[in-house]
Amino acid sequence: MIKNILVPVDGSEGSDKAVARAIDIAGICGAKLNFLYIANINQLAISAALTQAILGAIRKAGETILERAENMLPGGIEHEKILETGSPAATILKYEETLQADLIVMGSRGLGPVKGVLLGSVSQYIVERAKCPVLLVK
Repeated sequence: MIKNILVPVDGSEGSDKAVARAIDIAGICGAKLNFLYIANINQLAISAALTQAILGAIRKAGETILERAENMLPGGIEHEKILETGSPAATILKYEETLQADLIVMGSRGLGPVKGVLLGSVSQYIVERAKCPVLLVK
């Protein structure tokens, strides 16, 4: 039985398609949707200290992406928005466990910094290591 669906979002087209598919599944199962946005701060902080202004901008961008996912929801579907920082793959797996997710629904390709070079590296990592089923949406 699917009660908790984890939906990592990044604002990409694939992410939006994953949100739509997760909404369909939640509507059928009566499951709760957990939208997770992860700011990959480790990647952004390569050699510079992040100022409060930069952190604020990163947080605002994440909130906008989470609101976009939330705005796709029809009424009556329970949901939560989570904004986190860190490594996307490790954070997704952390929340899979924390939320006791029954399913992860995510895009097969996100908005990585080197689009295409590491095609699907986060989704591949999740498929290989998640304890629950993973649905990749193209």
